[in-house]
Amino acid sequence: MKKFKPVISADECKGCSRCVLACPKEVLAMGTKINAQGLPAVEVVNSNACTGCSACFYTCPEPGAVSIVFAELAAEK
Repeated sequence: MKKFKPVISADECKGCSRCVLACPKEVLAMGTKINAQGLPAVEVVNSNACTGCSACFYTCPEPGAVSIVFAELAAEK
């Protein structure tokens, strides 16, 4: 079984929460940290539950704000 991990680019995130609502496994949540734009960014709260469905990626209106990577690759970053 492949492991996946969502990666949120906090400075690209506009805090719209569409990805949070789209995730069927509740992997994402609205964060409390403020990004460079002065907005709260989404955070990964349960990466082990990610199935790689990419619902968060496809629902996000901001290019580059959300990506899905293999967990092995995420460990290298």
